Order: sequence, then structure tokens, then C-alpha cells
Amino acid sequence: MAELLVGRLDEFSDGDRKIVSSGKVEVGVFCWKGEFYAYSNNCLHQGGPACEGLVMHQVEDVLDPDGRYAGQRFSSDSVNFVCPWHGYEYDLRTGEFVGDRRRKLKSFPVLKRDNSVYVVIEGSSNA
Repeated sequence: MAELLVGRLDEFSDGDRKIVSSGKVEVGVFCWKGEFYAYSNNCLHQGGPACEGLVMHQVEDVLDPDGRYAGQRFSSDSVNFVCPWHGYEYDLRTGEFVGDRRRKLKSFPVLKRDNSVYVVIEGSSNA
């Protein structure tokens, strides 16, 4: 296992991300509400750069009291990132594909140490 330096903590704001790589492994590291999440940058659909698209609040349907469609709104707490190739959306906090929550991107541990952020890449000798 190798710890790959992502950057300094003060380089990140909510919604920021960095793409880092070690050998053939490419990882998207996201910052949201002071927490860090890291996922394989390989979309489940056709292998596109899953972590390189928009970061946005999830769109939710709004129903009126009778259960009829009344429009849409952005979620106040659910945030997704969108693969730029074909629009597959992933939950930023879990890496789950929002179209089928049983499927999700490979995640990687993130460490915060000495004002820096590291991602742990298994089976890598590159640091």
C-alpha cells in the first residue's frame, strides 16, 4: 500500500476535487463539508472519467399533497458527481450509482495528516 499525496488541506473548498494517479490507478478525491471521499475515476458504464464532471446537488421530484408531480428542486443535502461521457451520477458520499444503488465505484481510504491529504492506493509501490 502507498499513500499518495493529494494536496494541502487549505487548497480545498467544498465541492473541490483533484484527480491523482499511481501507476494505472486514477482516483478522484472530493472535498465536501470538511470531509474527503476518494473513488476510482473509472465509470461503471463505459469506463469514462467518472470523477471529472459536474458536482451538483441531486435533483428531486416534488409531489403535491395528492401525490401528483409538482416540479423539481435541488436537494439540500444530497450531492452527486456526474460522469461527463454519458451522465451517470454518483453519490459523492458513498460512490453509489444513483440509478441503481447496489452498484458503486471502488472507494479508497483518505487520510488527513500534517495539514495534508493523502489517498491510500492498495497494491501500489508508487508514492
